Amino acid sequence: MPSARIFRPSRDATQSGLARTKQWILEFDRTSPREIDPLMGWNGSSDMMQQVRLEFDTEEEAVAYAKREGIAYRVEQPAKPALRKGLSYSDNFKFNRTAPWTH
Repeated sequence: MPSARIFRPSRDATQSGLARTKQWILEFDRTSPREIDPLMGWNGSSDMMQQVRLEFDTEEEAVAYAKREGIAYRVEQPAKPALRKGLSYSDNFKFNRTAPWTH
């Protein structure tokens, strides 16, 4: 019986945008370990379910699909994004700064 995890991907660390972070992903867990090819040294596996990655608009759709297909699943809730305090460049030169100017 296959098992899967349902999650929302986090933002790419090298980008500031939020593209491809709104959808929920269903990924199947590994059922067999990866093997090293003796000739080329590449990693491979005979488990084809590792290549399946399904995208859903909502968490409920992903859970409903897993239940309908009889897939054991676990839902990983996304972490709350850190709130950034918006500062302007001129705030660096205020007279009432809390930290002293270091230059």
